[in-house]
Amino acid sequence: MSHTAASVATLDRHALLDLMQAGHPIEPAALDDSEYRGISLGLPAPVVALTWRKFMKTFHREPRTGVLRGWNVRVEQDGDDTPVTPQRRGGRERCFGHYQVVRPVGYAMPTPMYQGLLIDYGLGGNSPFDPASRARDPLVALNPGSAELLLGCTYLDLGRRTVMTPSFFTLERVGALRRVEPRPR
Repeated sequence: MSHTAASVATLDRHALLDLMQAGHPIEPAALDDSEYRGISLGLPAPVVALTWRKFMKTFHREPRTGVLRGWNVRVEQDGDDTPVTPQRRGGRERCFGHYQVVRPVGYAMPTPMYQGLLIDYGLGGNSPFDPASRARDPLVALNPGSAELLLGCTYLDLGRRTVMTPSFFTLERVGALRRVEPRPR
């Protein structure tokens, strides 16, 4: 069965978790220098109203180190199926939540999801005081052998404990990376 972002968006949290656990591996190189439209799933409507539903995730392979890293971009909230239009402040895209993409070997998780990749915000150069630095996003392909449609969820790594959040998201490839955001200092 081939999945679509629209069909996945109709699922409840239990079905999304089942889909995550049944997801397919992603070859890291398949994400190199690409942009994805993200759609938040599973969050209560008041939380979405205060934050966002649609966002953009980027993936960039550092040529010097070979590290696969990325960042989130705030986008206009103009419908799930519309092109992503980055929000700007002072002429710059509103970027946040930098991360590295790793294989999840050795990571503790609240529920096993080791077949895909892991977005680790703790390795992204964010401030250690930024709560996002505790966030981890397991990521799987929804269709075997394709990195066009991905499913992720978020858990918090609190040191001795990991805690699943209600946050899930789809990522649909929208194209090649347009620009490289500097890593936070």
